Amino acid sequence: MAHKPRIEMIAETRAKLLAAGRHAFGTVGYAEASMDDFTASAGLTRGALYHHFGDKKGLLQAVIREIDAEMFARLKVVSGRAGSLWQGFVDECTAYIEMALEPEIQRIVLLDGPSVLGDPTQWPSQNECIGSMTESLQRLSDEGTIIAADPEAMARLISGASLHAAQWIANSDDPGATSKRAVQAFNVLLEGLTKQAGRA
Repeated sequence: MAHKPRIEMIAETRAKLLAAGRHAFGTVGYAEASMDDFTASAGLTRGALYHHFGDKKGLLQAVIREIDAEMFARLKVVSGRAGSLWQGFVDECTAYIEMALEPEIQRIVLLDGPSVLGDPTQWPSQNECIGSMTESLQRLSDEGTIIAADPEAMARLISGASLHAAQWIANSDDPGATSKRAVQAFNVLLEGLTKQAGRA
């Protein structure tokens, strides 16, 4: 039997470690996740983890990048289904906040991530999020749907509010009820950007 190409073996090893780490972080949490346990479950060694990700913290960063990319793709599908650019923007922001109800996102991204990796607004994935939101707000301003204001500044403020809402939900004793309150209040804030609200 022919051996797999080295590049394919490396990719497979990384994928196995990511899947094992993601499962462990999502079920028992970062602090309780044993490197020996999840590397063994993937049929690998600690050495493989150190080689590909440096340490457990590096693996958590990679897992969060993977989840962030999936969330970003899902949000684009949500906004793409809307009947207008504005409704798509509102739906995307709302969907992000509601993702805080999902156990894996809640535990890995919103609870363990900040405690291990620090301020989420400084994570590399935030740049992509801010950039995408800035573009959307600029288009909404250009078409006259929202009041004219610095689109990047608005993007950073909206992103900060949605992140804070998501963390509030994740840390709540009643995430479902908190989510409803957060979404309702957040939508009121967004409505204040519209031209119609500005004329009221």
